[in-house]
Amino acid sequence: MNTRELALDMLIEIMENGAYSHLVLRGVLDKYRYLPKQERAFLTRLTEGTIERTIELDDIINRFSSVKVGKMKPLIRNLLRLGVYQLRYMDAVPDPAVCNEAVKLARKRGFGNLSGFVNGVLRSIARAGAEISWPDADKEPCRYLMIRYSMPEWIVKQWTERFGFDRTEAILKGFYRKRGLTVRTNLLKTTPERLIERLKAEGAAAVPAGKLPYALEIEDFDSLEALEAFRDGDFYVQDPASMMVAETAKPKDGSYILDVCAAPGGKSTHLAEMMHGTGMVEARDLTPGKIALIEENIARHGLANCRAVLWDAAVYDPSAEEKADIVICDLPCSGLGVIGKKTDIRYKMTPQKQKELAELQRTILETVYRYVKPGGKLVYSTCTISEEENEKNVGWFTDRHPEFAAAFMEQMLPDESGQDGFFIAELIRREHDG
Repeated sequence: MNTRELALDMLIEIMENGAYSHLVLRGVLDKYRYLPKQERAFLTRLTEGTIERTIELDDIINRFSSVKVGKMKPLIRNLLRLGVYQLRYMDAVPDPAVCNEAVKLARKRGFGNLSGFVNGVLRSIARAGAEISWPDADKEPCRYLMIRYSMPEWIVKQWTERFGFDRTEAILKGFYRKRGLTVRTNLLKTTPERLIERLKAEGAAAVPAGKLPYALEIEDFDSLEALEAFRDGDFYVQDPASMMVAETAKPKDGSYILDVCAAPGGKSTHLAEMMHGTGMVEARDLTPGKIALIEENIARHGLANCRAVLWDAAVYDPSAEEKADIVICDLPCSGLGVIGKKTDIRYKMTPQKQKELAELQRTILETVYRYVKPGGKLVYSTCTISEEENEKNVGWFTDRHPEFAAAFMEQMLPDESGQDGFFIAELIRREHDG
């Protein structure tokens, strides 16, 4: 199996056809599970690395090619991207091998007439090597950040206007911090210490992650499904920033909680575990596929106080009026805080889509706030870094509904600890007068 050809096909599916990188990569790794671990790791790094560096790679290609990237055949531009990524970031692969493999692939895929072009561009870039420089950060700060960190210009401008150059660069660097997989220990089944030992016995390495005592970072495993500890529900894959939703909610035993956009169920199962098997978490979402994901996670974690319900959060449910002690609103968002994990989000999101998502968030908030009982709380969260979707939406909501007061609000940034960019606001509904 030619791993470079697999990577090329995935790139075309993601960058040309709009597929989601994490889903495409997961599907290929599942299909070719028999490949040696080292080869799977090479395939993953080559694919993800090329995607996350695409703006930089295209800039370099355009400097050395007579045909600009946007005018190239899709297969050729993605083949060149793969080649330049290997030349720039994969020192273990000799430059001549990179060029030769690209030429072979061009011929194999019916582009023999362009194999000389591919060879010429890659060899020119290989010869230039370290002489290829970034834009001048002092003269063109926005362009420097855009090329250096492969971030679309509109995102760079949005963040530099809000955070300034240095903080924005720190955020962008945070996306490139390599780390293991972060998981949440299921405290109903085990302890972090026992989980670390169990994972060690299964050949995986696990260490504490961040400030939460039950958060671990795991490495050196082939696949989640191969870990018995995963199949037994001893842990849930979740970023520490996302775990803070349940920490902010602080549910009491016996509470009734509505999670209105719950899939795949990380926050719902966390809340159910925190109530020690008491109360009920109703995990709602929009499609049967998402409900199936939630149900799978509930079953694996062995939770009797959590149930999945098919419901559109934008549609009012009169039966839920003032019934919930806590309403969790982890709403659809632009996802700019998780670019480090879902590298293609930066290319799929646009200012217009971001604005539409902010409007959708308001529509849902305007629907579900009525489910919060007097004295209860609404926890609003997103996995993005966007004032329009976060602080401004909270301000808009509390202006319209003064019976809610913001008790806590925080924008977490990736530069702080390597965790995801995440926003959380806790809104308390006052008791009825009289």
